Amino acid sequence: MPNETLARRYATAVFQLATEAGAVPQVGHDLHTFVAALDADAAVNAFFRSPVVDRKEKSAVIGDAFDQLHDIALHTILVLIQKRREALAPEIVAQYDVLEREARGAQTLRVTTARPLGKAELDAIVAKLGQAFKTPLDVTQTVDPELIGGVRLTVGDKRIDGTISGRLDDLARMLSTN
Repeated sequence: MPNETLARRYATAVFQLATEAGAVPQVGHDLHTFVAALDADAAVNAFFRSPVVDRKEKSAVIGDAFDQLHDIALHTILVLIQKRREALAPEIVAQYDVLEREARGAQTLRVTTARPLGKAELDAIVAKLGQAFKTPLDVTQTVDPELIGGVRLTVGDKRIDGTISGRLDDLARMLSTN
């Protein structure tokens, strides 16, 4: 929790700077690009998180390697290095996403199915839920073969389980209580 709170503070500051600069989407994209680069290469991740590497050397290497990033995103990363808060980078990006979503008035929608949905099926679900919740939705689709069939929807903190495995679990609970 303390890391989440600290990351939220950094993300709030970065989001405010990005808002003032009119670069919220670009800064978010660049922060995601940086974290994805860390996740993609173990050596880069180890270098970035290493407390042994000199801060000035690390800042120079990261600054040269990621000089294409928006100035606000790059400066954020360099401040993390200077303050020895490198491990917070992924959580800062997650908190930045939350702030960006709140600013748009959107909610997250997680669609979990036993098989991948076609674009038309997914669009129909998103359209109906968008009307029902009267809010824009950021959609994430996942596939979980253990669901057997049906769909499980999670919007914000609400969950709608229309899966076969969910119904079987309900039936098993009902039978075990009687």
